[in-house]
Amino acid sequence: MSGDAQREAAAVRAEWLGHLLSTAPADRPAAEAAISELYRLIGLDQPRFHWVPSPLAALETVPPGVRPRAPESADRLSEWPLPARFRRLIGGLSVQLEAQVLRNSRSLGPMLSQLVRMPIVGSARNTVRMALRSPHERVERGTAWHGALCASWSANYDAVRRTSGVVFTPEQNRLIDLWATPARSCGWWWPREDVCVVSERPVEIHTEVWGDEGEVRLHRSDGPALRYADGWDVHAWHGTRVPAWVAEDPSVERIAREANIEVRRCAVENIGWGEYIDRAGLRLVAAAPDPGNPGSELRLYDLGADDPSEKARVLLAVNGSVERDGSRRRYGLAVPGVFDDPLAAAGWTYGLSAGQYARLVRRT
Repeated sequence: MSGDAQREAAAVRAEWLGHLLSTAPADRPAAEAAISELYRLIGLDQPRFHWVPSPLAALETVPPGVRPRAPESADRLSEWPLPARFRRLIGGLSVQLEAQVLRNSRSLGPMLSQLVRMPIVGSARNTVRMALRSPHERVERGTAWHGALCASWSANYDAVRRTSGVVFTPEQNRLIDLWATPARSCGWWWPREDVCVVSERPVEIHTEVWGDEGEVRLHRSDGPALRYADGWDVHAWHGTRVPAWVAEDPSVERIAREANIEVRRCAVENIGWGEYIDRAGLRLVAAAPDPGNPGSELRLYDLGADDPSEKARVLLAVNGSVERDGSRRRYGLAVPGVFDDPLAAAGWTYGLSAGQYARLVRRT
């Protein structure tokens, strides 16, 4: 792929990330027309549309006039008949398209996957799809269907058309555009035989770039990173979903009560390790230059547990790699309370002895 084609692929990726992260009101006529045509292609009449303000509302409410049926409850979305039929429709098209791409170039598919498809997959997973997971679970409801709705599929074949000499048939182009229209026009949609539930887009979304190919993830330090018009929101710290207090009102007391290690880490980072150590009154056990990160220091603090059996310490270190803003992030690592030597504690986190760690050239 030439340099011009790679730049065009990056432009396509940016365009589709814009659709994924859009907070504009839905284009309801465009979305309804495309979804109605997709229904026709699987042999069904145009559905009635029920619009809701958020994906949570889509999964937790039954549309008016619909008699609840067990197989179509939100927790059994994988068993709904229509999502599977739509996935087969698009899956069959994918087989045809991939064969045409491969006949044109063996390198085109992998290149566009790296530059376009996978960055959008990762961005969707760490933004909208994160919202459909509970804070304590890694599994989201309806994973297969939500994966099919991901804008990455449409973005990938849009990039094929715009960056290569591959020519699809008019019918293939029509189906690509039909599937892409809801991704451009609204939030996600959940099809039943007679009614299709469609979500509006969020009204607020805050992200940060975290990958080499432009991937983004939810992040906000002082409020919800994702919010819908009905008040449903998600708080996130550098891509980790957290309770609201972590972003809006982190405190030493709340951190002490929090059982989840990741949540505690995020809250401490939001306060800042130096500020947290001062507020919590942690006692410095020892400090030493970091041989794995020249110019930085390892500092070992006692967490001061009341119960001797729970004695633990935290090792404050500086990241070996530079952040995107040019800074080096300070972070804390929980280590057993038996350590009095920062080098021994640092070595333990790598499975090394203090002597072995001391001989490291540079840590990243």
